[in-house]
Amino acid sequence: MADRDKTMRLLKTARGQIEGIMKMVEEDRYCIDISTQLMATQSLIGRITRQQALAQGTQAERDAKLAEIEAIVEKLAK
Repeated sequence: MADRDKTMRLLKTARGQIEGIMKMVEEDRYCIDISTQLMATQSLIGRITRQQALAQGTQAERDAKLAEIEAIVEKLAK
């Protein structure tokens, strides 16, 4: 299992980022600034996902998990 405290800390950071983005939208902030923050949040969530995937298993199992994650991210990016 991945380090629970680290995962929770990262999730709380992501939550704070999302709340900040919501405030930016409410304030009708510049779209590029909002997009930049969205990409930063996506990156953080990706780190959390990779951390969880790499927490256990053999190298082959971790590689398979990463391939699954990449496929999901690619699908969501469309």
